[in-house]
Amino acid sequence: MKLDTIDLRILAELQADGSLSNVELARRVHLSPSPCLARVKALEAAGVIQRYVALANAAALGLGLNVFISISLKTQSKEALAAFEQSIAEHDQVMECYLMTGDSDYLIRVAVADISALERFILDQLTPIPGIEKIRTSFTLKQVRYKTALPLPAAR
Repeated sequence: MKLDTIDLRILAELQADGSLSNVELARRVHLSPSPCLARVKALEAAGVIQRYVALANAAALGLGLNVFISISLKTQSKEALAAFEQSIAEHDQVMECYLMTGDSDYLIRVAVADISALERFILDQLTPIPGIEKIRTSFTLKQVRYKTALPLPAAR
């Protein structure tokens, strides 16, 4: 789908506040409500807009510890990677999971309450996953930047 300036403005507004009513969104992007809704529906149908979510405050939910964990697997076969990915997707604490290049096979970010919760996660949920060879953790001292809005390309 080729995005024009209005599509990009719609995306920028919705990334900033996904709860905007269509009428308010239309006002902000200088369209009438009907064409604005048609554009949003087209963006959804094309998969440009995947879903709408509410972003919860981790600290307010008692999840004050953000940890990055590097995980190396014993083998790198297609089957081993698929089995690990299926297993890791079952854990609510895992916020992100990336297949990496270099020394680590995977990098995951977990949100837990504290060190005890991290220890329980690693010992009770992570280490039983078959095929894991090495686990390395890195703690965050503070969150310098966190955003969910993607950078948007210039209109063509």
